[in-house]
Amino acid sequence: MMLEKRERSLLGLASIVIGFLFIVLLKTQGSAGSQVTRQETAVPSLIQTEQENQQISTDNERIQQELTKYAQGQSASTLAEQQLQEAQMNAGMIAVVGPGVQITLDDSKRAAVGQEDPSSFLIHEQYIREIFNALWNGGAEAVAVNGQRVTTNTEVFCGGSYIQINGTRQMPPYVIEAIGDTNNLSSALRFYGWDKLGDFQQQYGITRKLEVLKEATIPAGKLRDYHYAEPVKEGT
Repeated sequence: MMLEKRERSLLGLASIVIGFLFIVLLKTQGSAGSQVTRQETAVPSLIQTEQENQQISTDNERIQQELTKYAQGQSASTLAEQQLQEAQMNAGMIAVVGPGVQITLDDSKRAAVGQEDPSSFLIHEQYIREIFNALWNGGAEAVAVNGQRVTTNTEVFCGGSYIQINGTRQMPPYVIEAIGDTNNLSSALRFYGWDKLGDFQQQYGITRKLEVLKEATIPAGKLRDYHYAEPVKEGT
């Protein structure tokens, strides 16, 4: 009788232990299943994140390439603008300002008498041309006369009672302005014919005046229309 009770007790204890082990097994399997589920969920998430990072990297590289192209385009545009401005400066197509000199020439207020030559009392086109040459030789960077910019196309010739410059009729006084080193310009003028004009001033009363300017303004020249000349094509 006592043995039967002991066996029953052992049987009950064994049942309890088996039940406990079964519960632990179920929890362990559930935990393992959760880990597997989390792993299965995490893998696609990591793949998606990597794909997004690759796309961002690709976009950044494309943006950098566009910025580089833009910067290169801006540099080329800036260089072209600088070259255009230099060409316009050399051609005298841009108004400029700077230190320089001003020369004023005017006909004499005294009339010829007796055997005096009336033309000696007038300012002639060769006087103006000589002054231009003197100024260029003195390093002038820009020259104008009566508001007319002197360029490679500027003509100076006598038209009777007037002097034609750039296709315009100019009457005295003739005011010539030049930008450059004032000392060099003044020296060049004295070396090339300035004293001769001084003699004419004393003899006939013409006006010959030289002034040094801290700031002279030279207007822009005018473009010339080309009807026959054209650029030479490469390879011809």
